Amino acid sequence: MNRTDMLNATESVLKTAGFHISEKCNARPCCFCLVARKDTRLTFVNVPADLGNISQRDASELKTISAWFSAVPLLIGDKTREKPLEDDTIYSRYDVCAVTPKTLEDVVSLGMHPLVEAGPGGYFVQLDGQALRNRRQELGLSIGKLAQQLRISTRTIYDYERGMTKASVSVAYNLEWVLGIPLVKPIDVFQPLSPNVGFFATAKRVIVKNRFLQLVLKRLNQCQFKVTPTLRAPFDFIAQSQEGKINILVGIVRKKEENLDQRAKEILSISEVIRAQPMFVTDGEFVQDRIPSIRSQEFDQIKHPEDLIKRL
Repeated sequence: MNRTDMLNATESVLKTAGFHISEKCNARPCCFCLVARKDTRLTFVNVPADLGNISQRDASELKTISAWFSAVPLLIGDKTREKPLEDDTIYSRYDVCAVTPKTLEDVVSLGMHPLVEAGPGGYFVQLDGQALRNRRQELGLSIGKLAQQLRISTRTIYDYERGMTKASVSVAYNLEWVLGIPLVKPIDVFQPLSPNVGFFATAKRVIVKNRFLQLVLKRLNQCQFKVTPTLRAPFDFIAQSQEGKINILVGIVRKKEENLDQRAKEILSISEVIRAQPMFVTDGEFVQDRIPSIRSQEFDQIKHPEDLIKRL
């Protein structure tokens, strides 16, 4: 399946499952292709031609943006470095979850979460350590006796029961056969990221070269907004009020910018999905009638958060 077909399939799967979908991001290079929401589930989705082509920079920015909105960064693909991916299996690229279109469909349409996670050295599963311990004690098996039957170390069983390590698929199968109960825990693909110091520290390391953007960010910092610039998104930075009640997606408009109408459409649709406020800052004329705009001269006069908020 080529990238266009896979992106269309992803969009169709999410729409069929009742997700609200943003415009596809085509106006400029972006670390995500679209944004989707259903109830409390919010995800920023990237659909690369090959998962192996996802750079660490793009993965980092995708995680940072997702964390701002307690969303899930998600990669959809069917191969990595030309090797096909298995359905019903979780992969990752720079700690971003990756699944096939079929796995995504099973999760959002049928509620069937995958059990297996691909990792260095093979395929692994997460065991229900409490269930393992309870069943072992119910059968009168010591950790040593169970480890002997499975031909693994007592330390490994100890770690399984405390959720400190994952088991290989073969070991998990043998454990379930010996104990006679299911032990493998499904993997929640839609476990959201939460903002933390690490994400914001990464965001602050983004080098902003545009002088106009530097001045805008400085002014917002002075007005007690929390801000983070983006390098590969339709918007140029995210601003959040001090109380965290208002998120603003801000686009810096440059003179004679190409694809501005498309970028405006993308920012507007993303804002609707993630429930944020869109805004353009421009050094020229009025930009787009559906997105609030503020000229650079007016922006210099903003002294307090309320001065900006009332423009929205």
